[in-house]
Amino acid sequence: MLSNFFLSFALLTATSVQAIWPIPSTISTGNSTLWIGEHLPVTYNGAPIPWVRDYIPFGGPKISAKEIVKGGVSRALKHILDDNFVPWKLYPRLQLEKTEPSLHGHKQYISRLEIVQTVADTPDTLRPLAGDVDESYNLTVNVHGYAKITAVSSTGVLRALASFSQLFFQHSQGPIYSKLAPVTISDCPEYDHRGILMDVSRSYLPVDAIYRTIDAMEWNKMNRLHIHATDSQSWPLEIPALPELHEKGAYARGMTYTPMNVAAIQTYAIQRGVEVIFEIDTPGHFGVAALSHPDLITGWGASPWTTYCAEPPCGQLQLNNPDVDPFLDTLMDDLLPRVAPYSAYFHTGGDEVNFNEYSLDPTVGTNDSAVVVPLLQKFIDKHHDRVRRAGLVPMVWEEIPASYNVTIGDDVVVQSWLGDAAIKSLTEQGHKVITSNYNYWYLDCGRGQWLNFAEGESFEENYPFNDWCGPTKNWRLIYSYNPRAGLTEAEAKLVVGGEVGAWAEAIDEVNLDGILWPRTSAAGEVLWSGRLDAAGQNRTQLDAAPRLAEFRERMLARGVSAEPIQMVFCTQGMDPTTCLFQ
Repeated sequence: MLSNFFLSFALLTATSVQAIWPIPSTISTGNSTLWIGEHLPVTYNGAPIPWVRDYIPFGGPKISAKEIVKGGVSRALKHILDDNFVPWKLYPRLQLEKTEPSLHGHKQYISRLEIVQTVADTPDTLRPLAGDVDESYNLTVNVHGYAKITAVSSTGVLRALASFSQLFFQHSQGPIYSKLAPVTISDCPEYDHRGILMDVSRSYLPVDAIYRTIDAMEWNKMNRLHIHATDSQSWPLEIPALPELHEKGAYARGMTYTPMNVAAIQTYAIQRGVEVIFEIDTPGHFGVAALSHPDLITGWGASPWTTYCAEPPCGQLQLNNPDVDPFLDTLMDDLLPRVAPYSAYFHTGGDEVNFNEYSLDPTVGTNDSAVVVPLLQKFIDKHHDRVRRAGLVPMVWEEIPASYNVTIGDDVVVQSWLGDAAIKSLTEQGHKVITSNYNYWYLDCGRGQWLNFAEGESFEENYPFNDWCGPTKNWRLIYSYNPRAGLTEAEAKLVVGGEVGAWAEAIDEVNLDGILWPRTSAAGEVLWSGRLDAAGQNRTQLDAAPRLAEFRERMLARGVSAEPIQMVFCTQGMDPTTCLFQ
């Protein structure tokens, strides 16, 4: 009888493993039950904030902090009350009802939520450079139902609300409860840049799919959406000053992003603490512009394509054509003023420039680097000046400084994808770096070739048709990556963050969610919480797996089709040793 008593007590007091993803800097929880209902008074800096479901904040790039917070509160409470889940997958087999709090007797409800922002937002809060905005927060919930958030910025308030929304579950009979009170959280991010690269050129992604991704980024406390907007395959971005680009370069009518779409995406993002960074890749990955501006492009239709580009179709901007500068002036004078109010950065590309294409360029006529590199230097200097004149900071892929020996400004942020040695070299030279190490964080890898192979020698050489960067980067591999491994303290400070890469040769709106989530969540915790715990040890899969399994259920309940990380046998009981390899 005594053993049965202790088993029953353990089930009744069991909770999830501190519930929060990404894990906070410090957190303490208890085992008291609180309930939450429709009528929750919320105040912001002492004034009441009425909340309504599906509230759309009012304001564009200059939206007020109060509107940001009001929108965040409304979304968080909707997730808690409407988009929650019954956690049967998290408790031992057939024991859910024994773990749930009783519906009978007195219920202590969350009685109020007080939000205090200690410093007024600045114009840079919503379009920050790395390090410009303080995202830290403190969250407390006492056993009497008093919840309080304190943050320096409205962005910090959003991060606190993301944590607050994870404290609650749906009872199998309907009400919403938490068994974690009292709660004390103090939290801040390890890295300033925590992002996703979304390729909308190889596969057009509907605006709703982009919105859904931004929603999930907010829940994961991620803050940069890098939109790779154009490439040689298609030009979906409408440029009113050059309408022929999308009219001839889009995959189909309607598969474009209008200026209204661009503004709406950026507005939707800043309301959720996410900064959108657009990329127009140059001078490479530009081939589709040959459909509207053939005299500016070299290599379009070049064969065999493997000689002239990384993937078909080939095509780069000519490097010594005097008509290229006026074209880029017109393009950037149209686009940059439309993104500058929402972002501090613009990505100018620069990856995989194939010098062989310049042997086909009538204005160059050779692939000799002694000829090509000075022209490339001149191109980058002019192009980055365009970006700076618009009040933006240029970003480039690492090949520009690392492979082509092109000099870039101290302000330029370099995105690296070639691995740890490349990051070490870049930071040794003093460059600020965003890591997208393909060995860990390329989400398209390991899913098989998207190219076709005819029977014969090529077929035999490439069988069984694995892609170039396999194996698949599963969440455990993604979680194992330390962006600052092997760097000195000075070099490590130059790694300002990272992005997972969702290159879209074989990604569209149908499989987007499953490819991104929850693998991106694993990168999100590395970037928010750091790879090391408070004791200086690597965070382990045994710590992460139960929390990630729980968080995946939250994403499903909120409408994002995240893939499972384990079968239910492994998640029931929240014991990571159940499926420990031995």
